[in-house]
Amino acid sequence: MPEMRFHVLWPDGRREACYSPSLVVQDFLKPGESYAVEDFVEKSRTALNIASERVREKYGFACSSALDQLARIESAAKGQPPGGRVTVETFDL
Repeated sequence: MPEMRFHVLWPDGRREACYSPSLVVQDFLKPGESYAVEDFVEKSRTALNIASERVREKYGFACSSALDQLARIESAAKGQPPGGRVTVETFDL
């Protein structure tokens, strides 16, 4: 199963390399685009849950790495300034 990393810049200036066990993230986020924090979290949640389910379909268990990444995104989002935007910088396929 192809995996990827998507690199983001949080509104507070912190950069993060986020993991996905599937390329499905490409269907929800685009490099060079910025998203309201809440929108970024929702798109990431949808993509990472789909990715985890794809792992379950193939291997019989959910992807804990995808779910851990989602938890890190949700946690990071809570500390961002109001009205902030997350920029998706690059994908590593």
